[in-house]
Amino acid sequence: MLKILDRYIIRNFLGTYIFAIVLLLAIVVMFDINEKLDTFIKAPLKATVFDYFLNFLPYFANQFSPLFTFIAVIFFTSKLAGNSEIIAMLSTGMSFNRLLRPYMFSAAIIAIATFMLSAYVIPPANVKRINYQNTYHKNKRVDYGSNIMLMVAPGQIAYMSRYDNTTKTGHRFSLESFDEDKRLTSRLTAQTIKWDTLYQWRIFDYVKRDFRDDREYIEKGRQRDTSIAFEPRDFLISENDHEKMTSPQLNDYIEHQKARGVGNIKSFEVERERRFAMTAAAFILTVIGMTLSVKKQKGGMGVNIGIGLVLSFSYILFMTITQTFALSGLTSAFVAMWIPNVVYTIIALILYRRASHG
Repeated sequence: MLKILDRYIIRNFLGTYIFAIVLLLAIVVMFDINEKLDTFIKAPLKATVFDYFLNFLPYFANQFSPLFTFIAVIFFTSKLAGNSEIIAMLSTGMSFNRLLRPYMFSAAIIAIATFMLSAYVIPPANVKRINYQNTYHKNKRVDYGSNIMLMVAPGQIAYMSRYDNTTKTGHRFSLESFDEDKRLTSRLTAQTIKWDTLYQWRIFDYVKRDFRDDREYIEKGRQRDTSIAFEPRDFLISENDHEKMTSPQLNDYIEHQKARGVGNIKSFEVERERRFAMTAAAFILTVIGMTLSVKKQKGGMGVNIGIGLVLSFSYILFMTITQTFALSGLTSAFVAMWIPNVVYTIIALILYRRASHG
C-alpha cells in the first residue's frame, strides 16, 4: 500500500523527471533548428513537424532517459534535504530502506516506460524520422552493394557481383545448392536479377545446371520468375536500420542473419542489449542520485547537481565507449552494454552503504 509520503515522493520525482525532459528538449530543439536550418527551409513544413520533430523528440528523450532520471533524483532529493524534510522523515524512525522504496517504485515506472518505448513504440516512429533525414538532410541509406555472398537456406549459397537498390537490380548472379555431403547438386547463373516482392525475383539470361545420377541437365532461358529466400535488406544494411526494428523484429532479424552467415550485424546486437541495459540504468542511477543528495551539503543544491551531471554524463560516455568496442568486435554486445551497469552498480552499493550507515 502506498502511503501519503510515498505518493508525495513519487509525484514529485516523476513531476521533476517530466519537467527535466521538457526543459532539455526545448534546448535541444533550438540547437537542432540552428544546425539543420537549411534542411528545414527546403523541406515541407508538414513533413518537418509530423515526420521529423514529432518522432525525434520521443526518440531523444528515451535515449537520454538515464540522464533525465539522474537529474530528477538529484534535484528533488536535494530540495528535500535542503528543507530538512529528509531529517524529519528519518527522525520518525523511518529506515533508510523504507525511504528508498518510493524512489525505486518511481524508477520502475520509468524503466517500464523506457523499455516499452524503445522496444515497441519508437522503432516504427524512427522509420519516418530516418526517411525524412535521408530525403532532406543527409542520406545514410545504403543503396549499392558489391561482391555479395550469403547463405539463403541450408546448403544454398547466393552470390552477386553488384546490386543497385534504386533499380532493384543485381548483376552476375549465381545460386549454388549442395547436398549433405557438400557435393554440388545444382547451379543457377544469370546475367541480371531483379527483385519484385518478398522473396520473389526475376532472372534474365539464365542457365541452370542440375547434377543428378552422374549426369548434367542444362536449362537455359531469357527470363524467368523464381522464389529465392532472401531480399535486399538482408545484405544492404544501413547505419540506422537497427533503430527501425521493434525488439521481436530485432531478435528474428539477428537469428535470421546469423543462420545465413552475415557478419555485419553487430549494431543490431548492440541495440538489442542496449534496450535492456538502459532499463536497468533507471534503478542504478536512482540509487546513486538519492544517496548522493540525501544529506544537506554546505555548497547547497548546486554541488549535488554538479556531481550528478558529472556522473550521469560519465555513464553515457562509458556506455558509448564500450559500445564502440562491441561494434569493432573487441567484445560481445552483451558484455559491452552491461559493463557500465556493473561498474555503476558497485558505485551505487558503496554510496548506499555510506548513506544508510551515516
